[in-house]
Amino acid sequence: MLVLVALTVTAAIAQSSSTPRRPAITLAQLEDMFQNMRAKTQWNVDGDLLWGYFFADPQPEKLRPVADELTGLGYRYVDLYQARGGKTHVLHVEKVETHTPRSLHERNTEFYRLAEKYGIVSYDGMDVGPAPGKP
Repeated sequence: MLVLVALTVTAAIAQSSSTPRRPAITLAQLEDMFQNMRAKTQWNVDGDLLWGYFFADPQPEKLRPVADELTGLGYRYVDLYQARGGKTHVLHVEKVETHTPRSLHERNTEFYRLAEKYGIVSYDGMDVGPAPGKP
């Protein structure tokens, strides 16, 4: 059974001027996240972990090309589901990767740009758990 850490950080990309903006995930937040993982889990934080990434939009058809692009880059498609009272759809992809706060910050920056490229409401952040077969 995969147990995901309760250190999920979420954020949204800059949206149209009529939509309120939430700040992007900062490097300082990621550094805190890694410190918390070191203190509160027995995971090898410097090794492979299972990273889940989330994109959100009210129109599920806008998320499908994002899923296609990411699966082409080696990410595993997990789900496309309704959330938040059925008004939003969420794309969940995952990949076993090794990250540092800086490399995860770079990945998030790439995903904010990807969300913008496809005109979706947000790259909504990540979650993390042990890689399959790892304690």
